Amino acid sequence: MSTTEPDRYLDEADEPAASGMYLPGALPSFENAIVPKATIAGRALTAVIAIMTFLASLTTGAVMLVRTAATDWQSEVAREVTIQVRPAPERDIEADIARAVAFARATPGVSDVRDYSKEESARLLEPWLGAGLALDDLPVPRLIVVRLQDDRPADLAQLRQSLVDQVPSASLDDHRGFVDRMRAMTQAAVLAGLGVLVLVLIATMLSVTFATHAAMATNRPVVEVLHFIGAKDNFIAGHLQRHFLTLGLKGGAIGGGSALALFALAELTDRWFRGTAAGQQLAALFGTFSIGWQGYMAVLAQIVLIASVSALASRITVTRMLARIH
Repeated sequence: MSTTEPDRYLDEADEPAASGMYLPGALPSFENAIVPKATIAGRALTAVIAIMTFLASLTTGAVMLVRTAATDWQSEVAREVTIQVRPAPERDIEADIARAVAFARATPGVSDVRDYSKEESARLLEPWLGAGLALDDLPVPRLIVVRLQDDRPADLAQLRQSLVDQVPSASLDDHRGFVDRMRAMTQAAVLAGLGVLVLVLIATMLSVTFATHAAMATNRPVVEVLHFIGAKDNFIAGHLQRHFLTLGLKGGAIGGGSALALFALAELTDRWFRGTAAGQQLAALFGTFSIGWQGYMAVLAQIVLIASVSALASRITVTRMLARIH
């Protein structure tokens, strides 16, 4: 009996099923994604990741600015020491100052010595005591600023001992306490930045976990059908992982790119005002507003880190939910 034309078309249509296309273990083919890309939930998650990345990038940049400024302050302060000569009964303060200056100049590693006059010392007190005050009857100390060489350590122990022996009214301050406080402040800022970054990562993981639960609940029939026709758990989990990795990269690029643009604008503004009185005051307080290439690389690394955390959180969530279907 000859095969009719419709029967032949029917047999050809059944050939994929007969050839084992849907055998257990085979990967199913579909045109649409398990989780649609353009959804309200996806856009909301992208916005959340963008905001988190922006805040984390701002924190990282601020920490690097504080660290750079603190390092510059410490380096500047460490290059100077101060000798304070106090008025003492039965002693000539001018002779004591001259003797202290001579000892400082003779100390190895000293590049410059400058003693402040009585009028200059009074002007240093004007911000606290006001102008026009008669300071003759007050025991106002005189200051000597000693500039140290950059390439040669100074023998401050010898200078301190010489002052103790020859100028009892003089004391040497190497600003060690200020440098230690500045170092502690810098470490606290770095730890605070790391804490904010950890909180951002935790918030991102929670957001992605909730979004993955919602996506799995919405598309549970599709996931169950794929599972029962032979799709492996790794295939389904990998598909959702790529979906949330894309969302993480997109949100991270938006948030991190906005932060980088803000830092670039601040750097251009700093260059624009450089040389002016306002620019000098800002430079004295905050240093430069440039985070350097290390800062830009740190922000880019944060974008990749947040996207990877998003993908990892979705993978773990999907794997646990698929285990319940078995």
